[in-house]
Formats: sequence, structure tokens, C-alpha cells
Amino acid sequence: MSKPFQLNQLPSVDRVLQTSLFSELLQQYGRESVLSALRAQLDLTRQQLQANEQIADASTEDSIIETLSNNVALSLATEFTPSLKRVFNLTGTILHTNLGRAPYPQSAIDAMVDVSRGACNLEYNLHTGKRGRRDDHVEKWICKLTGAEAATTVNNNAAAVLLTLNSIANRRNVIVSRGELIEIGGSFRIPAIMEKAGCKLRETGTTNRTHLKDYKEAIGKKTAALMKIHTSNFEINGFTKSVAATDLAALAQSHSIPLIDDLGSGTLVDLTQFGLPYERTAKEALTDGADIITFSGDKLLGGPQCGIIAGRKDLIELIDKNPIKRAMRLDKVALAALAEVLKLYATPETLVTQVPSLAMLSRKAAEIKITAIKLQSALNSHLTNYQVSVSPCQSQIGSGALPTRTLDSYAVVVHASSGSSVNKLAARFRDLSVPIIGRIAQEALWLDCRAIEHELDELIKMFNVDLASST
Repeated sequence: MSKPFQLNQLPSVDRVLQTSLFSELLQQYGRESVLSALRAQLDLTRQQLQANEQIADASTEDSIIETLSNNVALSLATEFTPSLKRVFNLTGTILHTNLGRAPYPQSAIDAMVDVSRGACNLEYNLHTGKRGRRDDHVEKWICKLTGAEAATTVNNNAAAVLLTLNSIANRRNVIVSRGELIEIGGSFRIPAIMEKAGCKLRETGTTNRTHLKDYKEAIGKKTAALMKIHTSNFEINGFTKSVAATDLAALAQSHSIPLIDDLGSGTLVDLTQFGLPYERTAKEALTDGADIITFSGDKLLGGPQCGIIAGRKDLIELIDKNPIKRAMRLDKVALAALAEVLKLYATPETLVTQVPSLAMLSRKAAEIKITAIKLQSALNSHLTNYQVSVSPCQSQIGSGALPTRTLDSYAVVVHASSGSSVNKLAARFRDLSVPIIGRIAQEALWLDCRAIEHELDELIKMFNVDLASST
């Protein structure tokens, strides 16, 4: 019987690093990271020996070095695993803010990879050989699709609103209906954004009813603009009244002040052709008389996170000259993706096959049910302590887009049997090689299958590997 490993038998750091086991780790992770992890493991080993704890498989110097190597390799693999990773979205919320919103079209992904490889003409005009404007790569497409005279881009729609207000209405008043003083996300509140933009909010009307005369009475010498704001995450029903965009535009024009129309999620096409509820398009907003519109690129548009500002050329030029714009501008990767997404909208008849988010949103419930049945069959093979069924459910569009509208869908519903837990199962799914994110409701884990049409085979294959090895 071998003697227990002794504290004075621990090899030195230099001795360990010179072994073949650690040479591979040094090559993969670098000396500094390996050294730090090794010292931590040696400290832990010393504590175990001092407490007279038996170290598994450690009776010789070679065996302790092998144990140290395994532990260091595991520690470094965990440390270097990306924290930002792909997941399967089975929450039932398609444009899920916490899960990255819209998946990109393949053409956008290819363009992002291409410009990431090295230098590109981000702000270089290849025709003149002189400095160019980065928004030129997308402006012509935005104008073509919206009818705007000019356009510019920033990193999200909150930035678009902030920059527009600061450029047009700094130290002056902006008139907004009380029924449109929205709060979305964690801290995006219109009054707060206006304060940070340097302009003064001039409320008019009431929460549920605002008339044209309310806007007229609010206009004064310090009025810089009228503003219409999309109520992205709520609707007011019942005894209500709002002013049509065309009437607001006429009023603004009669007082020589601009109308700013924040469209929120924004869309470039009539969504009803895909079986979705109607949403006013960017082109319609400009046709209605808005001087400036702002909207997102990563929601209904199905592209990268960005904010799009479009409208009158003189106002866009004013916005572009604002020094704050530099802090909000898009990088080459986002611009490359946005350009490709916009091009797809030039042929709307193929959009549903080219833009993944639109494909997900327009899927028929009958198709989703077939997906759910296949997923149920795969799960039944591994979840012996759970009851797995298929049930109709309602998907949400998400990210403030059409907030009160839901879409018919189907989900795999997992109920826990005696001795099991849906919370533990949800945690187990989050720990898979590609995490699965569902939602827990009615004491069950719901896996809405609307968003996994093309990923189903990959997901089932992962079940057969990851779940089988853990059961």
C-alpha cells in the first residue's frame, strides 16, 4: 500500500512547467495565464494536504503533476470560454432583447465577416481617392426605401432620438402628447431623454385624449418642434383621441417648425402581407409629412442594432454636424450588415425567405406544430422523469413591436414528475453546449418552437449527445 502524498513532496512551479503535460497548456494559453492557474491549484493542493485530506490518484510526483495538469486545463478552459455565446431561443418572444433581438440574414453575416478580415473603405471614397462619409454605404438604400431626402445612422434608436432632439431643439421646447410619454427598457423615458438632449418637454393634451387644438395652444416663440412618438410597449383603449400625423404635419408646416416622428421598431414594408398586424411604415410616415423619422434596425427590420434617422436633407446635415454624432456612430461591421439587410428590402417578394426574423414571425401554426412534435419525440427519449406534451400557445413579437398582438404557435410543455423539478431542468438546458432558453409558466417549462425551424436537427443532435451523456 502506497504512502499518502506529503506536503514536502509537492514539486516546484518550475519543475511542473517543464513537463510535457504543461508544454501544451503553455502553447495554448500563454505563460501568464498558465502560471496563475497553476499557483492557484498548488495553493489548493497545499490546503488539502495540510488538512490531511487524501488527494485522489496522487501517490507520486508524476501523478500529482498529472492531477495538477488536469485541474489547470479545466480551470483555463472555463476561463477562456466566451461568455457571449449562441443560444436556442424557445421563449416564444421572437425579437427578444435579452437574447440579441433579430438573427441576421446570411448575406449580412457574410458581409460582416468580409469587412472584419482587414482594411476596408469605411471612410474612404474609392472613386475620388479622398476621405468619404461612412453613412454613404447605407444612405442611398435608406432613401430609396423610405423616400427620404437624406439619412444617417447611430448605434440604436434611443441614440437617434437623443441626437435628433439635441441637434434640432437644444435649449428650446418640443411639444409631445401626454399619451405618448413612454418608458421602454430599463431607463429609456422620453422626459429623461429630452432633458439629456438639452431641450424642454412641453406636454399637451391628456393621457387618453389629445386634440389638434392642444398642440396649437402649446406652440410658442420657444417651440423648436412637434414630436409624435410610437407607443412601443402599450396601447390605450376606450375613450381616446389622438391627432393624425398628417394634421400634425400641416400644423408644424404652418408654423415653420419640423415634425419629428419616432417610429420605435419601425418597418419598411407592409407587414400584413406576411400575415402580421398592420404597422405604419417609414415611407408612410414621411408621406404623411414628417420632417424627420427615427426607427430601429434590429427589430422588425431584422438587421443589426442601430438607429436610423431619415428625412429632410437640411435637418440631416444639421444632425450630422453635431459633435455628439461621433460618439454614436456605427462601426464597419454594423454598417456592412445593415447595407445587406436594406438591399433585401428592394425585392420584398423574397423577404420572408431571406430575413430570418420575418420568416419566424410569419410561420404558420400548423408548421410549428410539426416541429414541436419532432422535438417532443426527441425529448421523450431522455427525460424519463418528466411528462412531455405538445400544446398550443401564443408567441410574442418582442422588443416593443406590436406589444398587444400575439401569434398562434405550439410549444413542447415539460411537467415535472415526482422527485424532479422544472427549474432544475431549465438550468440543465442552460448548461448545454448550445444553451436552450425556454420559459417557465403554469409549473411547467414551455419550449415555444416558432423560432427553431432550421435549427431543429442541430438541437435534436445536441440532445442525443449532451443529454444522453448526462443521464
